[in-house]
Amino acid sequence: MPLIQSTYKRPLFLAGKHLETIYPALFRPEAQLVTETERLELPDGDFLDLDWYRQGSSSLMILSHGLEGSSKSQYARWMAKRLFAEGYDILVWNYRGCSDTPNRLMRFYHSGDTQDLRTMLNLAVFPKSYQHLVLIGFSVGGNITLKYLGEQGNDLDPRLVCAITFSVPTDLAAGAVHLAKWESAVYMNRFMQSLKRKVREKATRYPTLDPKPLSGMRTFDLFDEMYTAPLHGFPNAREYWRLNSSRYYISGIKLPTLLITAANDPFLTPECYPMEEAKKMPHFSLEIPQHGGHCGFAQFNNTGFYWSEDRCVEFVQQYI
Repeated sequence: MPLIQSTYKRPLFLAGKHLETIYPALFRPEAQLVTETERLELPDGDFLDLDWYRQGSSSLMILSHGLEGSSKSQYARWMAKRLFAEGYDILVWNYRGCSDTPNRLMRFYHSGDTQDLRTMLNLAVFPKSYQHLVLIGFSVGGNITLKYLGEQGNDLDPRLVCAITFSVPTDLAAGAVHLAKWESAVYMNRFMQSLKRKVREKATRYPTLDPKPLSGMRTFDLFDEMYTAPLHGFPNAREYWRLNSSRYYISGIKLPTLLITAANDPFLTPECYPMEEAKKMPHFSLEIPQHGGHCGFAQFNNTGFYWSEDRCVEFVQQYI
């Protein structure tokens, strides 16, 4: 598909990629929704917590959140609210360890954990009677979504009609190097504080997990080398990044899929914009707004919804 010309225009007072990223995360009011929570028991003895928003629709939107986010993240809740207003049912799932309760096993989740997405779909979604299913992913959740679609190829549930992803680090190695720079310190510090807290909690239950190296860690390279890679069966951080970067799987996507990533995303590098794939693939499209930051895309109107939420509805309605 050709590259899509974007219609997004940022508000004038949100001048700069960092303000465009931080303002929605910190100052957007909470989306009001009534949640029904389900604990999904997994075959390995762990669990996933799922947030459902049901109204009897025949179509289900399945949302995957970003790194160290959750089903309570504002971007996920507002997207759920926007889609719910269109009459759809919504499922926002929490990765292992991302809900209010720490997961049981020593492992948690990682940035390309398609197996948990696959298991969740097989156990909690596919057995239900929905006629249409849509995958929606934010940041790392978008990486998981794109990787899953590329792995599955044509072997997809026929009710899956399309997918849309936002602000995706399709090259995890490039993203890790970029976020390690001083200009990204505000984001890296927030991620590392959350990840360190989880490892320290797990160390109280698993004595073989040594939390002492955490004190000197400031970036993903060390954390992924010491914890993420070995806990999830990868030999080192480099191999973990390579094997889980969705850029290497996009060529296998057979479902109508849209990736929206702002040109000024402060988390990403040029390697994270799969332009050549979008130019030659029939089912994959890339939209690059000039502005938007990372999972930002703010707009101000009397609905309260952002451009990304309206754009998602517009895309989904082409297939439902």
